[in-house]
Amino acid sequence: MAVKLILGTVQFGLPYGIANTSGQPSYRSVCDILSAAAAGGVDMLDTAADYGESEAVLGRALAELGLRGRMTVVSKIEHLPGNLTAAEARKRIGGSLERSLRRLKLERLPIGLFHEEGNLCYREILQEFVAAGLVGAAGVSLDEKVVPAVAGAACVQIPCNILDRRFNRLLAEAPAPQMIFARSVYLQGLLLMPEEKIPDRLREIIPLRRRLEQLAGTAGMPPRELYFRYLLSQNGLSGILIGVDSPAQLEENLRLASAGPLPEDLLAAIRQMVPVLAERLVRPHCWAA
Repeated sequence: MAVKLILGTVQFGLPYGIANTSGQPSYRSVCDILSAAAAGGVDMLDTAADYGESEAVLGRALAELGLRGRMTVVSKIEHLPGNLTAAEARKRIGGSLERSLRRLKLERLPIGLFHEEGNLCYREILQEFVAAGLVGAAGVSLDEKVVPAVAGAACVQIPCNILDRRFNRLLAEAPAPQMIFARSVYLQGLLLMPEEKIPDRLREIIPLRRRLEQLAGTAGMPPRELYFRYLLSQNGLSGILIGVDSPAQLEENLRLASAGPLPEDLLAAIRQMVPVLAERLVRPHCWAA
C-alpha cells in the first residue's frame, strides 16, 4: 500500500514547532496551501480541537474553495481527564465532537482520535459515536507509549522520524487493516534548524545530526530528503503528516515523496549510525521541562 501524504494543520491555528519563526500563516496563505494540496493529490487533513483556530480556519477555507467533500478530515477530541464517569465522558466527548463539526462545517467527522493514549479508557464511548454515524473511524494519537488498548483502534497516529524509533515495534506488529500515520518527520524542525539556534538542552544531537548530514551528502541528497525518505521506507506506515507554511514547502514535500523509499544499504547505514536516544531528546513534550 502506498504511503499517503497528510497535511498537518496545527500551524493554521497557533504558532507551532521549535523552529517556527514566522507564526501562523494568513488565511489567504492557508487557502493557497489547501489549493496546492488538492492539486498535488493530497486529500487528507489532520487537525484537533486543541489546535487553536485550526478547525475554524479549515472549515471556512474548505467551504470557500469547494474542497469540503474532497478532503478527509482527521481531528482529535479535546484532552480529557482520566477520572470521568461514563456519563461525564460521554458528555465531554459529545460536546467536543459537536463543536468540531460546527467549526469544520461537517455533519460527520471521517476520523476521530483521542489526543493521548491515556484517554483510551473511554474508547467504548467514542465507539458509540461511531455507531451513531457522527464519526467514521476512531483511534488515538500516541505520544509516550503503546498501550494494549491500541490494538482495537482503527487509526493510530505516532511520532516517528530518523531519530525517534520508540514506536517501531508497533509498525512491525500492526494488523493489516489498521491505519498508522506518522507525525514529526523533522522532529518539529529540530532536524533542520541552524545549529546555533538549537537550545542547550538539545545540543547533544548536533554530532549525530552532522553525521547524518554527511551521510546524506555522500548519497547525493540534502538532509531533508534523507529524513523524509527514511519514513517512506518504514513498513507498516499508512500516511505521513507534513506541516507547511507555504505552497512552496508543500510542493517540496510532494517532490520528496515522489522520490520513494531509500535504498537498503542507506537504511542499514542509518540503523547502524543512530543509537536509541533518550526520550528527553526525541519527545517534544519533554523539552519544556
